[in-house]
Amino acid sequence: MTPRLNPMATAPEVMQSMIGLEKAVTNSGLESSLIHLVKMRASQINGCSFCLKMHSKDARAHGETEERLYLLDGWREAPIYSEA
Repeated sequence: MTPRLNPMATAPEVMQSMIGLEKAVTNSGLESSLIHLVKMRASQINGCSFCLKMHSKDARAHGETEERLYLLDGWREAPIYSEA
């Protein structure tokens, strides 16, 4: 599959800002599992299959459970998530 665009070549200043945001989030003190769940939820909302695959793989690699990944779309009703 040929990529439709190269974000770093198309909008390098935007990508640098995104890299800075990622660093800030990583160093924020938030739990790694929460960060991965937020990224995955955003990907669900955006409907991006590439990002869903990437973020679910990353979440699993950092110890996230299958159950929490499967129930993420209904997180408000699922009792397995904390207040955070």
